[in-house]
Amino acid sequence: MFQNEKRKYLILLLPFALLILLFELMPLANILINSFLEPGTGGITLSNFTTIFTSDYYLMSIKNSLFVSVLSALIGIAIALLGAYAIHAAGDRMKKFYITTLNMTSNFQGIVLAFAFILLLGNSGILTTLGERWSLAGLNDYDLYTTSGILITFIYFQIPLATLLLYPSFDGIKTEYKEAASLMNATTWQFWSKIGLPLVLPSIFGTFSVLFSNALAAYATPYALLGNNFALLPIRISSMFTGDIVQQVELGSALSIVMLVLMSTMTVLSNSLLKKFRKGV
Repeated sequence: MFQNEKRKYLILLLPFALLILLFELMPLANILINSFLEPGTGGITLSNFTTIFTSDYYLMSIKNSLFVSVLSALIGIAIALLGAYAIHAAGDRMKKFYITTLNMTSNFQGIVLAFAFILLLGNSGILTTLGERWSLAGLNDYDLYTTSGILITFIYFQIPLATLLLYPSFDGIKTEYKEAASLMNATTWQFWSKIGLPLVLPSIFGTFSVLFSNALAAYATPYALLGNNFALLPIRISSMFTGDIVQQVELGSALSIVMLVLMSTMTVLSNSLLKKFRKGV
């Protein structure tokens, strides 16, 4: 009986395992192998990685990607914490409305998001035009096609995702905890620093890791805004595989491995910091 049940579960698992093999493991293995191949000859080499870490052209894309990813994740979490607490404190009807809205806006990214920001903050955008007409500082001469423009668009799609990931953690802060802290004459700062923050912090670390990876791999939005004119890892990788003149598959694969290592490193760091914090608490 047990063997029959086990066989049935394995059969049901087979399509999922096949999907993982075809679209996750095999492409990853192909990229990993290509990253160590010499362009043209096919010999084993480390020259692709040497080229990446000795060229300002590629180092700039790594630095820009790290800067935008870290900053957009931090700002997104800071704003999302307020939204998550608002959802926690809201009634059932408003909570459903907030969550529905967040689910909708969290999927509003890519080319559609870039087009929306061009309409709002582009050279002839609605807000830019109003800023010029009314001499509004910050809007009358705003340039969307810079690092700040990329950062704003990234923060926009980070906030709903971060809020959806964070708001369940506030449910762990029971009303009884607040009442007990109030009876002990604890201030609001003392409550959040000693009770609230330790309960929410695990979700913050996990959310930061997700947001960082989300921003680091984002391609459609920055490409729709700036094309190949802004140095980001996904844009550089894409240009290697779809070059107009010459494809550089080996170098593009090496860049992909670098991006994967950056994501993995951030995940490991987040988990290690969380473990240290839990031990300290």
